[in-house]
Amino acid sequence: RSLCSPQGFLYTAPVREQGNIYKPNNKMMADELSEKAVHDVHTKEIDLVNRDPKHLNDDVVKIDFEDVIAEPEGTHSFDGIWKASFTTFTVTKYWFYRLLSAIFGIPMALIWGIYFAILSFLHIWAVVPCIRSYLIEIQCISRVYSICIHTFCDPLFEAIGKVFSSIRATVRKEI
Repeated sequence: RSLCSPQGFLYTAPVREQGNIYKPNNKMMADELSEKAVHDVHTKEIDLVNRDPKHLNDDVVKIDFEDVIAEPEGTHSFDGIWKASFTTFTVTKYWFYRLLSAIFGIPMALIWGIYFAILSFLHIWAVVPCIRSYLIEIQCISRVYSICIHTFCDPLFEAIGKVFSSIRATVRKEI
């Protein structure tokens, strides 16, 4: 590799071919980064039509009029009452949900955001390091334990096995 760049400048230190993501040293990587639109996960576009793409609430909140109120055969109210009941139920559920989500949606999102941030923080900075530390320590202890077992217990059990291996038992049936 030559020490001159295409512009004719000399490099004072060797340059990595790939550079890093913040200051790419090669032209190809710099062009790729400038062409790519950087998308922040906090400002990504959300789907306003399919608001449950992972189907989290399929079995819980899909409650329709027919799931709550049903008239068995032979016990029917007037058709107008049935239609008005259906409309009242559906519209009330729709608008009351909207009212509750307008009042409590943002505060609940804030609470859940804080909760999951704390949960993520604890998992990343406390739980996983504790588990890793425990596994490292237990590995050392398991090696010492294994050495002790092989040193003291194996010969003892071999000796006991040899003693009992010479015992022969026969079963006779006497009449």
